[in-house]
Amino acid sequence: MKMLTFQAKHFGWEPFSKTLPDVVDVQEGDRVEDAIVVFLHLEAKDENTEERSRVFRHTLKHIKWLANKRSFRNVVLHSFTHLGAENADAEFALAFMEEMAERLRSTDYTVWLTPFGYFCEWSLSVYGESLAKVWKSV
Repeated sequence: MKMLTFQAKHFGWEPFSKTLPDVVDVQEGDRVEDAIVVFLHLEAKDENTEERSRVFRHTLKHIKWLANKRSFRNVVLHSFTHLGAENADAEFALAFMEEMAERLRSTDYTVWLTPFGYFCEWSLSVYGESLAKVWKSV
């Protein structure tokens, strides 16, 4: 798992083009203020049962840690396969992200998932501190 996280003043997205034929059709984007934006790249090795559990735990901990630095309660999860080489299966990646969203919601975070299987246009404003832009390999 590779992840690039931002403490964002705002993050907006609009679907641009569909990259996976079997995903749900999406026409509209959204915009979120004061959010942790998480670009996730799940790798093939993450699909191993033991590895998945470890990666999930560490990813969840990292997102909450970064959100708590600014008392943010908004989180955006975005699949971004450009952070690594060997991609996990798309179904696995989507299920992982949906489970991550549910886990965060169960602890009072508001969570958005950008359209899975789409290239999107973005509008991103990030705070200036070093901690506002963190890359992590789990």
